[in-house]
Amino acid sequence: MKRWLRHHRYAFVVALRRFRKQPFSSLSNILVISLTLAIPIVAASLLVSAQPVLRQIPVSPEITLFLTPDAESGQADTLARRLETEHNEEVLGTRVVTREQALRSLKSDPTWSNALAALPGNPLPDAVVITLRDSAELAQTAGSLAAAWREIDIVDAVQLDSDWVRRLEALLRFARIGLGLLAAGVALVVLSTVFNTVRLQALTQREEIAVARLVGATEAFVRRPFLYLGALTGIASSLIATGLAALALQPLNAALNRLASTYGTQLAVQLPDALSLTLSAGLVAILAALSARWSVTRNTRF
Repeated sequence: MKRWLRHHRYAFVVALRRFRKQPFSSLSNILVISLTLAIPIVAASLLVSAQPVLRQIPVSPEITLFLTPDAESGQADTLARRLETEHNEEVLGTRVVTREQALRSLKSDPTWSNALAALPGNPLPDAVVITLRDSAELAQTAGSLAAAWREIDIVDAVQLDSDWVRRLEALLRFARIGLGLLAAGVALVVLSTVFNTVRLQALTQREEIAVARLVGATEAFVRRPFLYLGALTGIASSLIATGLAALALQPLNAALNRLASTYGTQLAVQLPDALSLTLSAGLVAILAALSARWSVTRNTRF
């Protein structure tokens, strides 16, 4: 155990020494990776901060069934109870709006009062307003139910305003796909940058590696400092990227607060929680270490 710890301590010290030997190159690589990592951190901050706002948006669409003009009084109540019973899993609640209630509501609006006064009777039908439960496939469920309810004999028309639900689902799918592609791009940048850095280090120290192999150094012993070099590069880049993201959020929050104040509310974009940032830094360090191992294996001969 002591020997294993001694080897790892030696590899860690060698990695730090190589950082000091080429400070400009090391800092340049770290800065490139940091700027790349800061982009998904800011994007994740926007999504995390937007979730509480999105939860306040009602996501249960309403389907309105307009009955035929010759429908008898009371059929709307019967239909509402029937649909609520048959589709208990999908329907959250129903509400009946009689033609008299609809007429009184329109007459209370000065825009419609004069026009309705010229009509001999009430042209409005009874209506059943159905509120659906929230579900993963809300838009698809609403569309299928509306299509089925159009076939009811006493239903003259069905109104379903679920376009905003489809837009929201499409936007969320786009955001998830975009973040996935962004994460893949960031991973490629980390891998390529660390790969080239370790490649240059290995090529410049090929003679030193050859001498170490001649005196009995194992491949793992020779590779270990490069692995620490890659991991340290990933950790340092993640820390700097977090700081850059925090700085970038300050002017963004200032502009967002000015916009939110015009609507009488307050909004702020916060960084992801510490656990998420720590796990992300660990993942970046692992990717960088794997890239370093691949590079030193490919560009040196033992």
